[in-house]
Amino acid sequence: MENQVETIKYTPEKAKQNALAKLDLIRKWQEFRRKAINKLQADYDFVKLHNSSNSYLFNVLGKISRGSLHRWKSMLDGTEDYTRLIPNYKYVSVNEYRTCLTDEEIKIFMGLLLHPNRICIGKATALTKYKLKEQGQSFIPADITFRRYAKWFKDNNYDKWVLARDGEKALSDKVEPYIKRDASLLDVGDILVADGHKLAFQVINPFTGKPCRATLVGFLDWKSTALVGYEIMLEENTQCIASALRNAIINLDMIPKIVYQDNGRAFRAKYFTDDKGFTELGFYGLYAKLGIETAFARPYNARSKVIERFFKEFQEGFEKLMPSYVGSSIINKPAYLKRNEKFHSNLHNDYIPTIEDTIKMIDMWLKFKNSQPCTNVPNMTIAEVLENRKKQNIDKSLLNDLMLATEVKTIQRNGVRFLNCDYFDERLYGLRGKVLVKYNLFDLTSVKVFTPKGEYLCTAERVTETHPMAKILGTVEDLEDYKQKIQKQQKLKRKTINSVKKLLTNDEIKLIEARSNQEEMENSNNFHKEFKPRSNGVQKINNGEKSLPIFKNNSEKYEYLIKHNPSDIWVAEFKETKEYKLLYE
Repeated sequence: MENQVETIKYTPEKAKQNALAKLDLIRKWQEFRRKAINKLQADYDFVKLHNSSNSYLFNVLGKISRGSLHRWKSMLDGTEDYTRLIPNYKYVSVNEYRTCLTDEEIKIFMGLLLHPNRICIGKATALTKYKLKEQGQSFIPADITFRRYAKWFKDNNYDKWVLARDGEKALSDKVEPYIKRDASLLDVGDILVADGHKLAFQVINPFTGKPCRATLVGFLDWKSTALVGYEIMLEENTQCIASALRNAIINLDMIPKIVYQDNGRAFRAKYFTDDKGFTELGFYGLYAKLGIETAFARPYNARSKVIERFFKEFQEGFEKLMPSYVGSSIINKPAYLKRNEKFHSNLHNDYIPTIEDTIKMIDMWLKFKNSQPCTNVPNMTIAEVLENRKKQNIDKSLLNDLMLATEVKTIQRNGVRFLNCDYFDERLYGLRGKVLVKYNLFDLTSVKVFTPKGEYLCTAERVTETHPMAKILGTVEDLEDYKQKIQKQQKLKRKTINSVKKLLTNDEIKLIEARSNQEEMENSNNFHKEFKPRSNGVQKINNGEKSLPIFKNNSEKYEYLIKHNPSDIWVAEFKETKEYKLLYE
């Protein structure tokens, strides 16, 4: 049985104000009347004085007549109870509405108006009137009557209006009260909020070379509201999220305590959660392995993710400034993409950035964004709040093994081919077949190569191109690069020959050695002839200030300069390279 709401009789404030003003006016009138000899004349004089004054009582009651004074006096009946002067009207409460519409008319009208297809008020009114005419009703209310009732219902039953017409998500976003969270209780790095965002501009797909809309997955620090790590890939998947988390940990130089993330399939993947399915296989969830607690937002609840506000600012302040902006939907696409917009089409800049260019431009915008005031910390910028964090000196090599995207590639002569570049290491020489290539789009100078079973093979460096005529037109660096590559080829060839010798007989070995010695002699003559010193066995440096001998490799050159010219600029530069650290450190 439904609970019946008790109707409480109430008096509007305006009616109370009028009644109190009437009581004050009656008392003044009686006092004025007592001093007069002619009572009738006194009544007319008092009314004239009141109607020509600019007093408070006149502003409330307006003009009065002699009859009004006597009627009010009679209503008081010798008392001073102002409530006797309140009109005995039937005042309607908030939950009621005085209208000439019958219950049947309201039922038909609201049945149309609260339809989930969101029929407009004018169309619902027209359909209601048509149905009433079909039923033979003679009196049809006016359009304004229906419209006033619809306005009252919407103002006083907004929750029912939104739920019926827009659904539960709209009810949650527009009507239900929200919880305000105090971010001042957090420290930088305590909570990272993660989510994916489909870019509203096109980038060049590094795998196909065609334009596409990529996905940005970001990790936002709740305290400072700074985007501390992100990744751009073609779709939102576990590898993209892992790479974004890796970048966030490296930039923060600390592991967050909690990651608060979306409820999407990519975030819910078993790759991240230490659930029963993965535990039975002998693995641990990625977050648990790093000591990170996970929390998931409720589905389709945008207000629970503070990163949504960042993405809105990102779209307004960055994406719309890109020449390749195409809009996030058909509704907000730019003019040059619409039909018959020749003027805008001719003015449009057809530049589409690559992933590398996009990362550089996003980093520039983030530098501007972090210079803005922080909403969670007054009188400080986002960058200043972010700087006040406790760094942990994270070992990047551990993150690299766990958080790189993977591609299946086939080993070729020059190693593995990836993104139109060759990546080679000596341990790939002589191998054929499939391998797993792990990479990060933020650093493509090298990739990590694994067997299909996941065993680590090597870290392959990107192969650089060589000057076509290094000896004559190139610099010293070009010549040295060419020499190193020639020597590497000869080294790998000797390695193969020595391996084959172990599998052959003595006669076959002698035959191979004879051929090999002859080829080595010819190659040696060609090599020394090609790199013959220009004068007195030395090579002149382009600046003409100094001359150096020809070196077989960088190590030999370093040993020579350390003895003869340790202050040479080349020595300092060489000490910063990986080759020096590998050989001497």
